[in-house]
Amino acid sequence: MFILTMKLLTTITVLSLVAQFLNAQDCLSRDFNNGGTVCVCNIDHCDTLKPIEKVEKSKFIKVTSNQAGLRFQTEVGQFEKQSLTAENVIEIGTEKYQEIFGFGGAFTDSTGINIKSVNEDLGNKILSAYFSDDGLEYNVGRVPIGGTDFSLKGYSYCDTPNDTPDPDLTNFELQPEDFEFKISMIHKALKLRNNKLDLFASAWIAPNWMKTIPGFSARNSYLKDDMYQPWAEYFIKFLDSYKQNNISFWGITTGNEPKTALGDNKIPSVAWYDDGMIKFIRENLGPALRNSAHSDINLLILDDQTNNLLDTAHQILLDEKVNELVNGIAIHWYEDSEDTPANLDTTHELHPNKFILATEACNGYKLNDVILGSWERGEMYAESILKDLNHWVVGWVDWNMALNLQGGPTFIANYVDAPILVNATAEEFYKQPMYYALAHFSKFIPKGSFRVKSSVINEVISTAVTRPDGATAVVILNKDDKDVSVTVRDAGRGDINVHLTKKSITSIVYW
Repeated sequence: MFILTMKLLTTITVLSLVAQFLNAQDCLSRDFNNGGTVCVCNIDHCDTLKPIEKVEKSKFIKVTSNQAGLRFQTEVGQFEKQSLTAENVIEIGTEKYQEIFGFGGAFTDSTGINIKSVNEDLGNKILSAYFSDDGLEYNVGRVPIGGTDFSLKGYSYCDTPNDTPDPDLTNFELQPEDFEFKISMIHKALKLRNNKLDLFASAWIAPNWMKTIPGFSARNSYLKDDMYQPWAEYFIKFLDSYKQNNISFWGITTGNEPKTALGDNKIPSVAWYDDGMIKFIRENLGPALRNSAHSDINLLILDDQTNNLLDTAHQILLDEKVNELVNGIAIHWYEDSEDTPANLDTTHELHPNKFILATEACNGYKLNDVILGSWERGEMYAESILKDLNHWVVGWVDWNMALNLQGGPTFIANYVDAPILVNATAEEFYKQPMYYALAHFSKFIPKGSFRVKSSVINEVISTAVTRPDGATAVVILNKDDKDVSVTVRDAGRGDINVHLTKKSITSIVYW
């Protein structure tokens, strides 16, 4: 009887704790036994991430997510006097570094397809989860120029019967995919952001008649020499066409992963060597942009792996005319290594007037898989963002915002993971740990923030910024399998003694 009573009391206590957790976090948690949990959203329920409210100067706000299931647990604490015996101290300085541009994701065909695969109201919740004040508050969006590997087929805007050349681009037109899966989604996102959304465009696929070897994924297929100008005008026509649909762009890249097509890779791309890219920017794309109605657009080079920073981006920028035409450098995370921070630092030192923006990342690309609830993959996002921010990167843009449970659709079977996965059959979607990892940055480090000096300790990875509203934000990743205590020290304010649960991401904000 005693044992039964204890079991009953334990059950009641657990249920009570779960109820409190749901009331506090609003996350409908589900465990797929993959080392973490997801938050389930359906037509009746979806957790939200309310904007934090300013607290008085003697206090701070601490927000925690962890492997154990906490999602944006919010606490208010009090500054304490500086302690001479404090260990693991992260000292916040006043020296400023790069200005932060922001965080976002890509409006791929697959994202639009998955959003439209469920009830419209539920699909709108996915967009709200990214762009609303109750979501990630994304301020950046990447828009493919034509098709990508995350389309139902390969396509450009000027495909012709039998690949007949059309250098005047008389057959150029946006495709149904643009209107159904991209433009409609962008308009909704713009409304959620009150039109404060910085968009940039990237091209994967050129018309076959422009290339030395036809085929969207043809290896070592370059742009024909006499097609440099038509390709540049193709970019302008894309910008014009979207402008006619009330969408303007902050930036455009020279093309997605120009080195990809040099190897044995099935991802649609146009291959470029550095000398060809230099000529294309200097004589074709650069002048075409600067003499167009989009003359103030930001031009970003590379849009490829960080291991190409010094041997490609640097070489391109050595050309004086190209250097004048280019505003920034776009990087991807897929080949990140121990050398990545050093490459970022060196690139900044060599070209301090060019911003560096991380423009694509995803998990699952090595195994072509999805792992529902993987906390490790959330950690990987957080660690990448922290390292990038600490080495001059101004922002971080994710790849697909919504995929199905297989990690698609993708017409080349290039399945990957995403922060939100859609289960259309069950009319629900799942917010992965990656989603909340991104939230710990996008919610607390708005555009216009500046990274500031902060000391490094071995126990955790962290970064600090000052925000446009005068607040200081600190983001800390504890990858360890045990709890860690650290002290965040602001010389003018005092100490914040922080208990970090194991396998956790914590954001701290104070004014």
